[in-house]
Amino acid sequence: MNKLLDKVAIVTGGGSGIGRGIALALAGEGVKVVICGRRQQRVDESLALMPDGSQVIGVRADVSQVDDVDRVVKTALETYGPIDILVNNAGIGGSGPIHSHDTALWTRVMDVNLCGAFHMARAVLPSMRQQESGHIVNISSESGLEYYPGNGAYGVSKHAMNALGEYIQRENQELNIRVNTICPGMVVTEMTENSPGLDHNKCLYPDDIAELVTWLLTRRSNIKIGTPILIQTMQNPWGRT
Repeated sequence: MNKLLDKVAIVTGGGSGIGRGIALALAGEGVKVVICGRRQQRVDESLALMPDGSQVIGVRADVSQVDDVDRVVKTALETYGPIDILVNNAGIGGSGPIHSHDTALWTRVMDVNLCGAFHMARAVLPSMRQQESGHIVNISSESGLEYYPGNGAYGVSKHAMNALGEYIQRENQELNIRVNTICPGMVVTEMTENSPGLDHNKCLYPDDIAELVTWLLTRRSNIKIGTPILIQTMQNPWGRT
């Protein structure tokens, strides 16, 4: 039995990388998917890759903007009905030591990585609470569990995203709403593929994260899978074993 058939999902940051991989996997399971991303061209490219016969639409949106978030959720509700799944994947990088970090970049990273997840969750939770079911998956990072000097705004935003997920879980689990936070190690994506010294053969790929998301979404409704889930490779992706 396909537990995901005809479920409705929103995947943010679905125009490339991990988000695209998750959207493809969910569409392949018969999920009705709304993907959103800041770049219309990337969203269109993702749509072109979806399996034949799948029900997937794309919406250009910036999750840091409340009006955009509300439009994405409204589109999902009007097109497919009540939302069962939210995947908070949209994110941008931002490095630098705290003492000299660019303040505009810091604010932008927080707006997208942390506030974006907050805006999306806040927008879908009322309907999930009303139907007494729902599943939110936050795509965080290994940088949300470790502390890498110079990782700046990105690392702080992911630590905070982990806490956000736990608050949402505890506030809503009595209504059968689950939250999982995944913390991937190095994943080969558009954002990371050209990093100097990165050995792609020792990295994760979007499919690895998508398979984990699908597995989490298909557990029995009373199953809670711990605190943030770390997924990484056994070999150091920077070329050292």
